[in-house]
Amino acid sequence: MIKAVLIHLSRNMWSDRPGKCTDYLVFEEPAWRDLVRQCADSGINTVFLDVGDGLQFKSHPEISCSDAWSHARMKEEIARCRDLGMQVYPKLNFSSAHDTWLKVYSRMLSTPLYYQVCRDLIAETIEVFEGAPHFHIGMDEEDDFNQRLYDYAVIRRGDLWWNDLNFYCDEVRKNGARPWMWSDKLWTCDPAEFAANVPKDVVQNNWFYWDRTDYAASEKHPPQPETDDFSHPGWHWKIVETFNTLDKLGYDQVPCGSNWGTPKNYNVLVEYCLKNISQDKLAGLMMAPWKATTQEFMPLWQEALAQVREAHQKHGVR
Repeated sequence: MIKAVLIHLSRNMWSDRPGKCTDYLVFEEPAWRDLVRQCADSGINTVFLDVGDGLQFKSHPEISCSDAWSHARMKEEIARCRDLGMQVYPKLNFSSAHDTWLKVYSRMLSTPLYYQVCRDLIAETIEVFEGAPHFHIGMDEEDDFNQRLYDYAVIRRGDLWWNDLNFYCDEVRKNGARPWMWSDKLWTCDPAEFAANVPKDVVQNNWFYWDRTDYAASEKHPPQPETDDFSHPGWHWKIVETFNTLDKLGYDQVPCGSNWGTPKNYNVLVEYCLKNISQDKLAGLMMAPWKATTQEFMPLWQEALAQVREAHQKHGVR
C-alpha cells in the first residue's frame, strides 16, 4: 500500500494577492533533510513533491524561482529518498486557484500557448523524475470562494474544465505516467457527469481534514451548506460520502488527511476508509500538513508523522 506525504518545494500556489508570490523558494535544506529521514522512519514509502516553480525548467526558464533546483540536484534528492526506501513523484497543480507558479502563463489559461507550456513542463518534469510512474496534476478548489481574495480570479466551467483536465491527463500518459487528481470536483457535480469525463485510470485523492466521519450514520438529513466555504460543517457529510461514491464508480483512491485543522483527523480518516472503500480500490493513504518545508514548521510535521505512525499501527496498515 502507498503510504504517502505531500511535501512542498515551491509555495507559489496560493499567491495571486499582493506580496504573496516570491521569486525564491520558501524552503530550507536542513529541514528537508531532517524531514525525509523522519518520514522514512515513520514508515512512509512515497513522497509527492509539490514542485511548482522550484525546478530549473530548461523548456521555460522564465517560470523558475531564482534558487530553483537544477535537474541534477532534483535527481540527487530523488536518489537520497530512494536510499531511505521512499519513491518521489512530482506534483504540478494546474488548478486556476493554485497556478501562480506558472507566472505569466497562469493568466493565459486555456490558450494555445498555455497548452504548449503545460505540455513542455509535464514532459520535462517526468523526465527529470526519471520516468516517474505517477504524476499529480492538482485541480482542486477552482471555485469562487477560494479565489475571493485574489487580484486575478478565473474559473473554468462546463466542458472547458473537463477538456483541460483530460488534456493534462493525456500529456501525463504520453510521457509514461499515471495521472492523479484531487477529487473535490465531485463534491459539486453529478457522479454520472464525473464518471463520464474522468477516466478510471486517474487516481483519486479525495481529501477530508476534520474530526468526524459518522454524518451519514447519525443524521438522516445532514445540515445543508450555508456557504461556499468547504470547511463549513454542512459540507463535511458530502465530502465523506465522496469516498463511497468514488468506490461505487470504480476509481482507485488514495484518501488524504491532515493535521492542518485537528490532531484527530488522520485516525478517523484511516478508520473510515478501511471500512468503506473496497480493498482492491484503496491504493494508499496520504498525509498533507500544508506547511512550508522550514524549521519553523518541523514541530507540526513531527506531530503529523506521529499521527501517521499511530493510526497505521492501530489499524494494521501495511
